[in-house]
Amino acid sequence: MKIAIGADHAGFELKESLRSQLQQAGHEVVDFGTDSLQSVDYPDFASKVAHDVANGDAERGILVCSTGVGMSMAANKVDGIRAALGTIPDEVQLTRRHNDANVLTLGARYLDTPKAMELVDVFLGTEFEGGRHARRVGKIAELENEK
Repeated sequence: MKIAIGADHAGFELKESLRSQLQQAGHEVVDFGTDSLQSVDYPDFASKVAHDVANGDAERGILVCSTGVGMSMAANKVDGIRAALGTIPDEVQLTRRHNDANVLTLGARYLDTPKAMELVDVFLGTEFEGGRHARRVGKIAELENEK
């Protein structure tokens, strides 16, 4: 699977660990940065990953910041993105099955690499159920057109 990944300075180290493990698992990973612990602005990286997913260049996106909340807020401003903060496996599974989440955001302050990778594995391994959920996701898309 082709995955777009990005982080700010607070999420840099966790992003690097996830990127490496995803590549070892055979995924194609496009890393949009950051590439250091130097302070940067998280919306810049959320935008790059979100646009890559929304344009269909990547199948899914992963964003990491201190809490995961800022990245989620920023990514969700891009039409076609359904970014969800992941904290526990069941929650991540439901965001995929019911909401067709296409970007997972993670909080580096609260997750170590094994726990984060567990959430990523659930995110990548869970399919969207469709059916009544597709109607609801369609209504989310309609909200993007309201101004």
